[in-house]
Amino acid sequence: MEKSLDLKVFISSRDSTCDECGEDLGRRAWITLTEEKGALCLECADLDHLIFLPSGNAALTRRSRKHSTLSAVVLKWSRARKRYERQGLLVESRALEQAEQECLADSEARALRRERAALRRAELDSEYVKRFAARIRQLYPRCPKGAEIDIAEHACLKHSGRIGRSAAAKQLDNEAVRLAVIAHIRHVETKYDELLASGHDRWDARAQVKSAVETVLSNWSNGSDG
Repeated sequence: MEKSLDLKVFISSRDSTCDECGEDLGRRAWITLTEEKGALCLECADLDHLIFLPSGNAALTRRSRKHSTLSAVVLKWSRARKRYERQGLLVESRALEQAEQECLADSEARALRRERAALRRAELDSEYVKRFAARIRQLYPRCPKGAEIDIAEHACLKHSGRIGRSAAAKQLDNEAVRLAVIAHIRHVETKYDELLASGHDRWDARAQVKSAVETVLSNWSNGSDG
């Protein structure tokens, strides 16, 4: 897929604060920079669903970017070289998995996949994920099989700042669960990522997919097959 623009994510070298949600991000925060809003955390920039693929494997990087509707280059300032240097790429999970399948003959790719799986397991609170997923299934009984696990794992990553780590979510609050489900629907069930990739402001993109999101949410919750 031909990308119309390269989104950029910067690893900050100083203490940072998100100019939209006000969250203190600390040092080495991953942020985007916009003219309108300034520095945004990945959650506010709607890039927090993407997975980091470090530089080093050209074939895996090339294929992941090809298959990912939305991607972003990760950059870090080098004091020695006085310039930003590429650290890797943020890509969609499904794109990385497809690229890994294509690279399975490459032993390095297999090792990277095992390493990524181990790191993800370490970042997940398995019991909390199970409870969060069960609550999703209870509130949205017609969501696709396995979707509740994907949503819970994404929302509940430790230290992510995502909705699943909030106090309300830990109490399995209906609204917190609903927000996590909506975020999943927006990225997976609509053309939202395509709109972001083509340069649309995320609020405009959200407005364009709002009706589609509400339809899917209603179908998942009320048992409609429509």
